[in-house]
Amino acid sequence: MVRASIANESLINRRPQSGIAQYQKAETGQSTRIGRFLKATFDYAVTIPGLLLIAPLFLFIALMVRLDSPGPVFYRRRVLGRDGRVFYAFKFRTMHVNGDEIMARYPKLKRELEQNYKLKCDPRVTKAGQLLRKFSLDELPQLINVVLQDMSLIGPRMITPEEITKYGKHGDDLLTVMPGLSGLWQVSGRSDTSYDERVTLDMEYISNWSVWMDLKILFKTPLVVLRGDGAY
Repeated sequence: MVRASIANESLINRRPQSGIAQYQKAETGQSTRIGRFLKATFDYAVTIPGLLLIAPLFLFIALMVRLDSPGPVFYRRRVLGRDGRVFYAFKFRTMHVNGDEIMARYPKLKRELEQNYKLKCDPRVTKAGQLLRKFSLDELPQLINVVLQDMSLIGPRMITPEEITKYGKHGDDLLTVMPGLSGLWQVSGRSDTSYDERVTLDMEYISNWSVWMDLKILFKTPLVVLRGDGAY
């Protein structure tokens, strides 16, 4: 147990080397019945009280999004869940509704987006969206996905069906667990990490998962979010 704790602490506090590391397929942890039970218990115990506490913040953000630019308050993103099931993850809308039209004016940025699925300076993002993204407030509606057990509080980062090819032979391992609202990627640099580094962090999390590791990531997440590290 002591060795496991030291290993988890090391994973949480370091950035990965470039390139995708190799891992054996996990046969324990979250893929077991007891592992899934522990994850679900942990998620419900934290998320349900949390949703009640931040309900006023939800209403304030919804009003801010509505007043900032035309369009719906929420955005649904089509993503992959455990066992390859496709579901819609909820987010507060942070982009203009004519985002595709705006991106067509910037072919270089469009190519960067297609390669990395992230842009540091995204012309589609609204003023309110910039603030929400900086502190990850746009992702708060995903707490609803956690209650629905589409997602977990802590887990690998959420990806679209098209992104699974970037995981290569690790794709099957990724789909043995639910994506997380936070995770190793979020507390290890967020968008400042390369895509290969993100894959490595996801695989490290899956291979070394424990409830203790989830707790460490959960408590570290607010500090990272408040500093705005790697957020865009």
